[in-house]
Amino acid sequence: MTSRPAAGGGRWVEVDPARVGRWVEGFADRHGPHTTTVREYGLLLTADDGATAELYAPPGAPAGDDVAGFVAAAVASRRIGLLLARKGAVAVGVADGVDLVASKVDTRYVQGRTAAGGWSQQRFARRRDNQAKAAMGDAADLAVRLLLPEVTRLAAVVGGGDRRAVDTVLADRRLAPLVPLRAERLLDVPEPRHAVLVAAVTAARAVHIRLRDPEPG
Repeated sequence: MTSRPAAGGGRWVEVDPARVGRWVEGFADRHGPHTTTVREYGLLLTADDGATAELYAPPGAPAGDDVAGFVAAAVASRRIGLLLARKGAVAVGVADGVDLVASKVDTRYVQGRTAAGGWSQQRFARRRDNQAKAAMGDAADLAVRLLLPEVTRLAAVVGGGDRRAVDTVLADRRLAPLVPLRAERLLDVPEPRHAVLVAAVTAARAVHIRLRDPEPG
């Protein structure tokens, strides 16, 4: 389980789906009885002391009508696509449940920034832009090869890394069938490598919980 501050208040907690039931029991132990409300994103737990927990269903999983249904849907095996992109590196994969069943990683050299000015800087910027475009073109080719054949079996497509890079890849017309499957969740990952892709399967399946403590007084 990981935790980080949430913009606008509270904190985000990421919980393995199999441990969500236990987490909810702990929430009740700490804050007392709670009511459960079905939301578009999942479930809202509101405790008697004013604490709240927003349980966001993992990509591709339905919200369920109660905690038991939410947990059952979260732990169920789903087939999801993964698209991780950052600068000149991309990793594309297909996960079936917790297993990565297909993957491909590609890295292209993209020059870093330079302090040079004038025409040299402009030429450098054009060269860098061309390198980045070529890298994203390769990334789209990988997604076509790995994800498109799976489109009818995928519950969701989860992106990670740089949002602009992921947007650029999915803007390829060939990948239009994948766009409706794209999850809102964007995984925070380092430069994509095979090990990063494997870890992304767990991150994509995690339940995100926004926890707000009771107001003081």
